[in-house]
Amino acid sequence: QVQLVESGGGLVQAGGSLRLSCVASGLTFLRYGLAWFRQAPGKEREFVAAITWSGGSTSYTDSVKGRFTISRNNAENTVSLQMNSLKPEDTAVYYCAADPRQLVRRDDYAWWGQGTQVTVSS
Repeated sequence: QVQLVESGGGLVQAGGSLRLSCVASGLTFLRYGLAWFRQAPGKEREFVAAITWSGGSTSYTDSVKGRFTISRNNAENTVSLQMNSLKPEDTAVYYCAADPRQLVRRDDYAWWGQGTQVTVSS
């Protein structure tokens, strides 16, 4: 049974930082592309960042470039999202996702976590 479990969300002031983590189980981790998506209240879920099997390539949505960094540890089956210079518009539920494809920006990933809330106050 595949499981993705996120952690690290919380409340932070604008300009602050948070690090989200996602632990995967039940899949051959290094054969999966990984991504983070987010969904703000009243909005559709949107792509944030993705990383390839090896971690050698990444992709980001324009609004987070230079502020967020996605990384993975294939030995520990984890993917992380370091978020710096947070803005109130980053407030959302953040989801990690896994799929055999790589660097896909559509939200049709095979496996999803339950989400973790990130709230940025102004």
